Amino acid sequence: MEERIGGRPHRVMMEDRGKMSITGIVDVVSFDENQVVLDTDKGLLTIKGKDLCVSRLTLDKGEVDVDGQADSLVYSSNEALRKAGESLLSRLFK
Repeated sequence: MEERIGGRPHRVMMEDRGKMSITGIVDVVSFDENQVVLDTDKGLLTIKGKDLCVSRLTLDKGEVDVDGQADSLVYSSNEALRKAGESLLSRLFK
């Protein structure tokens, strides 16, 4: 899966449900051993599974490697995340 946005490709590669290499990452929202949430240009990518570990993170290049057993990968809108990052005053005076 590869899509280009602003010249940076978004790609998800997985081997044996255990090793994932993902490009086109804007930020890592949260992670623990059961869930990793990544902000991408295409929306939030939530990876759920067991024994998940972020083994490599390069935000300058927008790349991340995740190891562990992946049970699901789900995309959702990242508008709620973006609004949560705005200040209270900017939200009040829209």
